Amino acid sequence: EPVPFVMELPNYRLPSAKSVGQLIWEKAKDFIQKAFTIIFAATLIVWFLQNFDAGLNLVASTDQSLLAQIGSIVAPLGFGDWRVSTALITGFMAKESVVSTLTVLLGGNTALLQDLFTPFTAYVFLIFTLLYTPCVAAIATVRREMGTVRAAAGIVAVQCATAWIVAFAVHGVGMMLGL
Repeated sequence: EPVPFVMELPNYRLPSAKSVGQLIWEKAKDFIQKAFTIIFAATLIVWFLQNFDAGLNLVASTDQSLLAQIGSIVAPLGFGDWRVSTALITGFMAKESVVSTLTVLLGGNTALLQDLFTPFTAYVFLIFTLLYTPCVAAIATVRREMGTVRAAAGIVAVQCATAWIVAFAVHGVGMMLGL
């Protein structure tokens, strides 16, 4: 008597080292190209905004630049410097660009990080950075999966609000404890 459901499975084989190596190389190459492109573009945009004002005139000090004006609008959670806020804004393109933005804005001088962050504010900064929206590519994926821009924007808003509330709570507790 015939069996009502027959499913034939292919023979499973251990992949060869060559095919695994090729797959790893292709995936790594694609990631590096995409990440480099995004980070490079973000770095160029930050450089341009850092060196020009609203009239597209070269500025003598970065404190007078377009980037400083944009960054001074967003000053969350005790990050008193516009460079930190600006790094968070560029993190929307890719989280990796937060580091490159700080590097460009500080001129590669990592000793200035001690002026921008205490260990506690660095902790709050990391919490905020880890919790807010991942990147433009993730937002595009959410939009494609959800079907509407409105749903994607809602998710981004919830993620950013969650990051701000959690970081604000940590900052508040730390201030009460004198950190």
